[in-house]
Formats: sequence, structure tokens, C-alpha cells
Amino acid sequence: MSDFFAHQTAVIDQDCKIGKGTKIWHFSHIMTGCQIGENCNIGQNVVVSPQVVLGNGVKVQNNVSIYTGVRCEDNVFLGPSMVFTNVINPRSAIARKDQYRETVVELGASIGANATIVCGNRIGKFSMIGAGAVITKDVKPYALVVGNPAKQIGWVSEYGHRLNFDENGVAVCPESGQHYKFENDSVNEI
Repeated sequence: MSDFFAHQTAVIDQDCKIGKGTKIWHFSHIMTGCQIGENCNIGQNVVVSPQVVLGNGVKVQNNVSIYTGVRCEDNVFLGPSMVFTNVINPRSAIARKDQYRETVVELGASIGANATIVCGNRIGKFSMIGAGAVITKDVKPYALVVGNPAKQIGWVSEYGHRLNFDENGVAVCPESGQHYKFENDSVNEI
């Protein structure tokens, strides 16, 4: 008996590691050699390709394909129908499986619906990527990015609220009360 739930229509290949409390829903395919942490939620029609690593508490909404080369740390949110790539110049007639580029989504980051993450980029911790954004370069921790190509338009707290910094470069999350400091073009919790 397993410690996770899988809907009867889900396909789970051999040699997968799936953590306790994880739920895998309708028509999803978990491919060989991937690792899924504890208490994750894998929505409907999701593909998790070989060697993908998902940390604990990752939430994957419907219609997401997570390709080989992607690693998501704990508490990442992947919005409905968002897209990862894993080869920078794909061609149908040319095999480039030896050219997969790693994409890392750091702790607590959120990626909005229909966003596209071009491979080889790092998505910083607690950053927020808006719906439909196209990520073509690294995203800083706590950054708020939107558009195509994505541009940073602000900063967010760990709870996902826009941060407004005072004259001393300090901002307070209205929900958690956590304090943040802006200096040297980056944000850190203080």
C-alpha cells in the first residue's frame, strides 16, 4: 500500500519516488526516474518527465508538462497550462536529448497560468511570474515579472503581496508582518 493517492486514470511508471501525502489526479503521467516530494498536488493531465525533481508541497495545476531538466524546490506553484522547455533550439528531425538545459524554480516561487519558461533559467525564491509571461532570463528572488518578454515591475513578499519600500528601503508584508529590505538591486527578508 502506498503513502500517496493516485487516481485510477493516472499512469505511474516504475522507479518513481513519490512522497507521503501527495495526490496525483486524472490522466496524469508520472514517468520513470522522477522524484516527487511529500504533500504535492499534481492536477489533471500533467506530465512529469524522467529525472524531474519536485520538492515538498509543490502544487501543479492542470495541463502542465514538466520536462527533463526541471527541478522545483519546496512549495513551488505551477499555474494552469504553464509551459517549461528543455532544449533551446528544438527540431523534429534532430535529436538533442544530450542538450537539455537545467531550469531551477526556487523555494516558494509561483508561476502564473499560461506562462512560458525558456530552459536554462533560474526562477528565484518567492518570485511571482504573471499569467502569460515569457521568461527568457533569470528571475531574482522576490521579483514580480510580467509580459512577453517578461520584465520586472516590482517585488513581492513570501505571501505574494506587492512590496512598497519606504525612504529607508524597508517594506512590510500586509498579511504576515514580515519586513523586507531593498538594497543593491535585491530584496531580502530582515
